[in-house]
Amino acid sequence: MKSSPSTHGVRDTLRDFTADRRLLLLCAMALVTGCFGAWVAWVLLKLIALVTNFAYYHVISTTTTYLSHAKLTPSSILIPVVGGLVVGVIGRYGTDKIRGHGIPEALEAILIGQSRIQPRVALWKPLSSAIAIGTGGPFGAEGPIIMTGGALGSLFAQFFSLSSAERKTLLAAGAAAGMTAIFGTPVAAVLLAIEVMLFEWKPRSFVPVVVSAIVAIAWRPWLVGAWPLFPHAGVPAMPSWGLALCAGVGVIAGLQSAMTTGALYWFEALYEKLPIHWMWWPAIGGIVVGVGGLLDPAALGVGYDNIQALINGAVALHAAIVLLIVKSTIWVVALASGTSGGTLAPLLMMGGAVGVLEAHILPFGDSGFWALLAMAAVLGGTLRCPLTATIFAVELTGDLRVMPAVITACGASFAVTVLLMRRSILTERLARRGRHLTCEFTVDPFEVMRVSEIMAHPPHTLLASVSTEDALAFFDAEPGIKRHRSYPVVDDTGHLAGMVSRSDVLRWSREGWQSGKTLADRLDPRDVFMGYPDERVGELADRMVAADVGRVPIIDRRNGRLVGLVARRDLLRVRARAAQLERDRARLMTVC
Repeated sequence: MKSSPSTHGVRDTLRDFTADRRLLLLCAMALVTGCFGAWVAWVLLKLIALVTNFAYYHVISTTTTYLSHAKLTPSSILIPVVGGLVVGVIGRYGTDKIRGHGIPEALEAILIGQSRIQPRVALWKPLSSAIAIGTGGPFGAEGPIIMTGGALGSLFAQFFSLSSAERKTLLAAGAAAGMTAIFGTPVAAVLLAIEVMLFEWKPRSFVPVVVSAIVAIAWRPWLVGAWPLFPHAGVPAMPSWGLALCAGVGVIAGLQSAMTTGALYWFEALYEKLPIHWMWWPAIGGIVVGVGGLLDPAALGVGYDNIQALINGAVALHAAIVLLIVKSTIWVVALASGTSGGTLAPLLMMGGAVGVLEAHILPFGDSGFWALLAMAAVLGGTLRCPLTATIFAVELTGDLRVMPAVITACGASFAVTVLLMRRSILTERLARRGRHLTCEFTVDPFEVMRVSEIMAHPPHTLLASVSTEDALAFFDAEPGIKRHRSYPVVDDTGHLAGMVSRSDVLRWSREGWQSGKTLADRLDPRDVFMGYPDERVGELADRMVAADVGRVPIIDRRNGRLVGLVARRDLLRVRARAAQLERDRARLMTVC
């Protein structure tokens, strides 16, 4: 069979994806992490219910209870304060990794911790979250379960000989399983893992995360309940210009996302100015939560019943206004204090409340429809995950018909937040710790370019017949004549004889010249590090780094002749070329 001209007779080993048989091992391990995530979600929900029932109703029960219609008294203010004190003590003497809503901490473990999470995080994170939420904290359970599921996935991976990238996959798989078990949204959980945690789309990471999420959704009916979590079937007949209004809702949601994020980190800065240890901050936040609970008990706890009411269109205008103001205030103040709690459910609630307000001025659709759109748009804009938010809304409601309207709103919200905000609510905390994360999916130019596109051709060479004395004179050129540190040496037929550097010639000089010796006598072509013109630039760059080589002769595979040279500066030009393609603008066609 005739070989392909693109491979020049060499076996083609390039593939679309970098997957190998270890993918099967990771999938098998993902089955376990999926079970971990599902069961931990069940445990967390039961702990929240236990704390809620004990703190507010003085009974020991794990039956799910909401506080929307609780009869609270001024003494109830002490409940979230005590909860904040307990969380502060756990944070100081247990582990400070419980602080926050979970996803930034998981990102930090991935970025700088080689995806290793300590065992105590898996213990204290769900416990502290259950205490914070159960005592009235206005948080969701999904952030803590994402962190806890990720911690269990990481711990499980640490018992095996895995790379950091493979541990990252299992960490994300555990997180996706936890989110799936809480909300019953496996596709959105997989997308969240990709958009917010992995920042890659490789079979090695994608397939195990899918496996883990599917295992969790299989467990969910037995542990948590059936799905969808918030059924909805109220999509209105939309006029041709209706999607423009959906985009307008997305713009408002983007502005809401930006203001909420800015307020959160503004309050964090205020807490940092307090002359007391951060252990006491959650208790201070608990005071605000307690007062807010007196004004509107519906703002306390996870509030899944409120989300369902918003989607059903069962929340009156004045109730939505009060819920928006109280929930936004106590959530921002409490989360900024460093207590343990999630973001997804509060964002849905705050966005839904704004949607109810918008429904009163929009010409079609009920308040439930616009609340759902605003929920998804606020989530997509705040977390910078529009695809996740879109699928999340569809899976939460079981209504595929909302997808065009939701993706329109989420896309508009995402556009607003990326233009207004340098960083998201997830990455701002990392940036304040000196870690910057670029969240864009791009094609690596090193992986699509061939060495022939960047090599110097023809290269400057020395002849193998040159004497060692002449080689020394060549490198000791007059001032003003620039020489490279090394040069390829070729014979009369153009075949590579070796590489010679200035340091080589100086060493030979110190060792003593032997009269009549040439470069051919000094060099051995078998010792030369070389590349090939049809090789990918990324592959050559990796080999250069491993061998600590700065200049590489490029050899034609067919005849073995020298055809070019690649130096480190040529590799840098690859990035410069990619930036140029983004920056340079030109009109390629004109209208006569």
